[in-house]
Amino acid sequence: MYMKIAYIKNKGQLNNFVGSRKMSQFLQSYEWGEFQEKVSGKVFRIGVEDEGKLVAAATIIKKQLPMGKSYFYCPRGPIVNYQLTINNYESIFENLFEEIKRIAKEEGAMFLRFDPPSAYKLKAISYKLNKTIDVQPSKTLVLDLTKLEDDLLINMRQKTRYNIRLAGKKGVKIIEADIKYFDSFWKLLAETTDRDKFRSHGQDYYTEMLKINPNFIKLYVAEYEGKIIAANIISFFGDTVVYMHGASSHESRNVMAPYLLQWYVIRQSKARGFKYYDFYGIDEKKWPGVTRFKKGFSGNEIDYPGTFDLIFDSGWYNIYKMVRRARRTF
Repeated sequence: MYMKIAYIKNKGQLNNFVGSRKMSQFLQSYEWGEFQEKVSGKVFRIGVEDEGKLVAAATIIKKQLPMGKSYFYCPRGPIVNYQLTINNYESIFENLFEEIKRIAKEEGAMFLRFDPPSAYKLKAISYKLNKTIDVQPSKTLVLDLTKLEDDLLINMRQKTRYNIRLAGKKGVKIIEADIKYFDSFWKLLAETTDRDKFRSHGQDYYTEMLKINPNFIKLYVAEYEGKIIAANIISFFGDTVVYMHGASSHESRNVMAPYLLQWYVIRQSKARGFKYYDFYGIDEKKWPGVTRFKKGFSGNEIDYPGTFDLIFDSGWYNIYKMVRRARRTF
């Protein structure tokens, strides 16, 4: 076996590798890296090749902290060829993490934060990892789109089916939108975050997101009596569609627009040949209403291992943890 580090500059090479994994992770796509370069800063795309063939890839985002400090973040990665044996895993991570460690020293990054896919064999990683607060949701709900449409409906909760039909009868219209509808989305998002106690990004973050290729990120809205009353931002990558962000108005809530909107996107995703629909996060304690809504559509619950830090500078990392803990307390 001959392994070496490769810096990935070809969009097709990265997307073909990441997108060919089951339940493809859009956060590791080339497009998401391009987006992060605009809203966060520096991005590194590091691969491991075995005899010229890519066997692992990691899109790493440099995140700035106060006092000129920073850390690296690898969302839902690194991505590894799952068919490899346990011994190969050890070699891959040794090569990959040593290169990340080298870059971290050059860039002044204190640690690498990553939240790996559930297929990881974390015990094969010889490095000491510190489990930390989740960045990405630790549990999600995934719908199998290879099932017949009638079966998807049958597997739903009766109330969910009823609400979908009710919205249709009430005349709710679904629109495959674009950036022109952003103001409507932003108003709905502000209302939703206040009502459901979510945290959201700034306005520029979502504006830049919707400027990405519409085949990758798309905005859908639900219109009722001339008003936009619900909106979803959806990602399409590899074999998986992800319900990234949703927003709805308390006004006209009785017409059940979010149910029809969700069902429309599910049907569109199935028609386009995608295999999985990821509702992107459930938690009955933190988000009871949203979780109840998502579970109404059925699906398989998926648990992720969580978020981990690989520490490069223990002194500054301990200071960072103390500050972070203090901020969460107040």
